[in-house]
Amino acid sequence: MKDPYECIIIGAGIAGLQAAIQLGRYNRKVLVIDSGSGRSTLCRSYHNILGWPEGVSGQTLRKLGKEQAEKSGVHFLNGRVTGVKKAGSIFHVETANGEKHKAMRILLATGLTDRLPDLPNLLPCLGISIYVCPDCDGYEVQKKKTLILGSGTAGANLALTLTYWTSDLTYINHEKEKVPEEIKTKLFEKGIVCVEEAIASVLVKAPSEFIGVKLSDGRKIDGERAFTAFGGNTVHSELAGMLGAERLQNKHVVVNPRTKETSIQYVWAAGDIGVHSEQVTIAMGDGCQAAIWIHKSLLEGNRTISHQAD
Repeated sequence: MKDPYECIIIGAGIAGLQAAIQLGRYNRKVLVIDSGSGRSTLCRSYHNILGWPEGVSGQTLRKLGKEQAEKSGVHFLNGRVTGVKKAGSIFHVETANGEKHKAMRILLATGLTDRLPDLPNLLPCLGISIYVCPDCDGYEVQKKKTLILGSGTAGANLALTLTYWTSDLTYINHEKEKVPEEIKTKLFEKGIVCVEEAIASVLVKAPSEFIGVKLSDGRKIDGERAFTAFGGNTVHSELAGMLGAERLQNKHVVVNPRTKETSIQYVWAAGDIGVHSEQVTIAMGDGCQAAIWIHKSLLEGNRTISHQAD
């Protein structure tokens, strides 16, 4: 398929794939560029998605989404985009290995990366017995002994949030970051045990069954489930910055809530780089919504060209 594409989607996570499926069903000429990493590759099981009561992994959703998009003619390229710029009415996209492509529209779906410590046995448990998001998985720790593996205020606040689901909570301040006195008071009032010590390793009974942690001082703390909360996640909005799109101080991209278009015409953003709750189902909605408006903009462009020809 020759350039220019009608749309290049950068990122094949949940938002990018949903947009690709929708644009493919409009018979649009679409290229998706993705490096094969991303937040959704780590989660072993999402439990709050319609139609998957027993949970579904991010990798499964990505595999199925790619296959579905390809059936409608969407093309995929494995690569990492390092540069994007606009010249006239065309966007120029370049990858790390020097490949160059052109597009009439751009959708940024590059997501974010959670800051997680490099602890043995942590990653295999994600989404199964160790969680990141209380809105997604607070349900899974009801009345269970739950550890919060975190840092400073971010971990303390999550511990307080989880009191809605369980009263058996222990907060391990892995990085020993200072927690404000007023928050310490709240932790005490809620009966949350606080431990100021680094974690040496996550303890498991099976590859993904969390049973506790071993601390750097040799102590072991048992638990049935855990959450992580280290703060400082990386929002991958560098390309939006290259294009001049408005971003908040925390690097999330500002979009039109109705269309998902950024402050730069013909550049859209969907998923976790946007300003909203970080949810798989919301990412799907973002991707579909952005695709609809990308299609509308292309139709309008065709009408403009037709009128000019007349």
